[in-house]
Amino acid sequence: MKPVKVGICGLGTVGGGTFNVLKRNAEEIARRAGRGIEVAQIATRHPNPKCDTGTTAITADIFDVVNNPEIDIVVELIGGYTLAKELVLKAIENGKHVVTANKALIAVHGNEIFAKACEKGVIVAFEASVAGGIPVIKAIREGLAGNRINWLAGIINGTGNFILTEMREKGRTFEDVLKEAQELGYAEADPTFDVEGIDAAHKLTILASIAFGIPLQFDKAYTEGIARLTTADVNYAEALGYRIKHLGVARRTDAGIELRVHPTLIPADRLIANVNGVMNAVMVNGDAVGSTLYYGAGAGMEPTASAVVADLVDVTRALTTDPNNRVPHLAFQPDSLSDHPILPISACESAYYLRIQAKDHPGVLAQVATILSECGINIESIMQKEAEVQDGLVPVILVTHRVVEQRIDDAIAALEALDDVADKVVRIRVEQLN
Repeated sequence: MKPVKVGICGLGTVGGGTFNVLKRNAEEIARRAGRGIEVAQIATRHPNPKCDTGTTAITADIFDVVNNPEIDIVVELIGGYTLAKELVLKAIENGKHVVTANKALIAVHGNEIFAKACEKGVIVAFEASVAGGIPVIKAIREGLAGNRINWLAGIINGTGNFILTEMREKGRTFEDVLKEAQELGYAEADPTFDVEGIDAAHKLTILASIAFGIPLQFDKAYTEGIARLTTADVNYAEALGYRIKHLGVARRTDAGIELRVHPTLIPADRLIANVNGVMNAVMVNGDAVGSTLYYGAGAGMEPTASAVVADLVDVTRALTTDPNNRVPHLAFQPDSLSDHPILPISACESAYYLRIQAKDHPGVLAQVATILSECGINIESIMQKEAEVQDGLVPVILVTHRVVEQRIDDAIAALEALDDVADKVVRIRVEQLN
């Protein structure tokens, strides 16, 4: 059978890995796909020394690839929003299938892209956009299709996880570890997307859409970064039996969908709490299957290439199928997506870790307890670090039961208004994930 011809746009880390995997495993891939998958053209401005492209046609213009009549599938690996969107929409307009690893593009422009793809009868595959080589999109969209997904939670940014692991294991500061992460190539020169949760929110937006059958709504995701975390909070969490992870959480409730990324205390005995370094993991809870965990490399040349090539195999298998009978992009049929709203963070429910810098004299705890009680907040545990009195202030650390965030907001405002409380109250959400 005639091989499927692929055009790769971008020969950087992932593009190079994709080319190498396709070349190295060509025979195995053809046996799985039912026909060969051949890279017919590459668009790149800079050659990749890790790739022996041989006689493969190379161009500096990405639009040469999408306008090439011989190309069946365009692989978009240039990243970003603007040019990538133009490239993908042009490929679709030309009747070509698309494979992409671009989570930002899918999270922000996916609704438009998928609508255009449905109109033209082509596939846009995006497994590599979330969690690198972990096939979590396929697992939720196909493997768990018989389930009503209740919630999912994931460590889906390796840079943030590396930083928190180093802070916990070695007692290092955030600034110190971030500098090393940049030197190691884990973090960009401008690390905002990683440490402020934007990258994770892109990925969580995609996972929530395929889990709950809702349109992509990145603009409604709550994001909170890890830059303000201290080694003290990491250590206090450990003493309470928790680990702090930068977690993406999506939960279905009667009122709406929770969609939030923030530092989170997780019980130390949970498997996901022991995912360290740059690794990723996603927990998914379904009504039939219960909780499942997907773990692996969330980035890197060949782990991400693994997902790109898997998408190429899936698209190749589906080339001759009726477009109306293919797996929907967002798992649910396009005309069956739900309008269940995304909840503001103030309406989300969680337990909370609070650290209060209080003056070291009698009656402070009673004031704290009274305010929490008046706000309808129950205390699960409390710890007063009298041995750490400094400048007349003692850290008071407590964990609450689950409560709507608005009540915590009200309580923190009242606590910070007390004469006996100095500085801002530190608030970190707590999830049991059971």
